[in-house]
Amino acid sequence: MNEMTILAFALVAFIGIATPGPTVLLALTNGSRHGARRAGYGMIGAVLSDFVLIGAVALGLGALLAASEFWFTVVKWLGAAYLAFLGIALLRSRGTLDIASQEPHGAGAGTPRSIFLKSFLVAVTNPKGYLFFSAFLPQFIDPTLPQAKQYIALALVFASIDFMVMFGYAVLGSQAVRFLKRSGAIWLDRVCGGALLALAGSLAFYRRATS
Repeated sequence: MNEMTILAFALVAFIGIATPGPTVLLALTNGSRHGARRAGYGMIGAVLSDFVLIGAVALGLGALLAASEFWFTVVKWLGAAYLAFLGIALLRSRGTLDIASQEPHGAGAGTPRSIFLKSFLVAVTNPKGYLFFSAFLPQFIDPTLPQAKQYIALALVFASIDFMVMFGYAVLGSQAVRFLKRSGAIWLDRVCGGALLALAGSLAFYRRATS
């Protein structure tokens, strides 16, 4: 792939990733609750999901979801339910300051495994991701060249940008919580929880494009 194609892909990918979505909201929340370092487990989960989604699209799963109302609906409701679950949990929280001070390292919802799985599952159960990559990636694929290497190159670029953006959100969350009183920290959780619920609602009403 030539440099201009990669650069154009990276620019469009950055704009799409930087727009607040479920994984970057989780990075912000994880950063405020557990610090940027532990939030890294969530970033790894999200990056792994990037490879899963792009690999699935390369193998034709995106086309299957675009063509099958049944499987699209199954994935859609799984994703919406999980986002709603995370949003409600944040709305019911006591605030990031209480959690940060009372939760032992590696306990409960703050374990590396839990942080990793939340971000991973949020991404892989979102049918919008499969449809987005199905429509987005072919624009940068040269059909006259071996496609596997091209998909791998685009996946590496996208995952790298995704990690950097999420790291920025995690650092923002970890720094913001230092300047917030307990009530402010609670409102940070409330805002992120409400945003996740709104995303769950938008996903629930999302419809597969039909010709």
